[in-house]
Amino acid sequence: MVRARLRFPALAALAALVAIAAPAAHATLYKWVDANGRTVYSDQVPPGVKAEPVGAAPAPANPNAARDLANQDAELRKRQLDRAEDAKKAEKSRADNAKLGVLCQQARAQIVSLRADQMVIYRLNDKGERVVMDDAARRAEIGRVELMMRERNCPPG
Repeated sequence: MVRARLRFPALAALAALVAIAAPAAHATLYKWVDANGRTVYSDQVPPGVKAEPVGAAPAPANPNAARDLANQDAELRKRQLDRAEDAKKAEKSRADNAKLGVLCQQARAQIVSLRADQMVIYRLNDKGERVVMDDAARRAEIGRVELMMRERNCPPG
């Protein structure tokens, strides 16, 4: 029982030493037995003691790490800018399609109005006076609106 009590602090000290030494990536950990017969772990070996390294040597540093990181950062920023630009293009396309839809709907309504015989349609002349559209003027206006709809690729309604 007494030996178990003495081992616990030694094990705790050893664990603390290993935990403190572990983050040091450049330090190599050594193990040796001291004059009292205790196993010691440290990154510094006293002179005249035969010690053995514990664990693997740290990986060599990547000489291109900074450049690689900068390239990755630049690529990330480019992808973000490309995504933002694509989103702007998609939004503009949606807005243009919505505008075209409204324009086509108004053109269809105008054609329906022009084809309605019982409806009287007026136009303003050069003097700003109202003039009733005759059948020839209605047909010409229908032709003009239909041409405009074809040029803008209005979907059939």
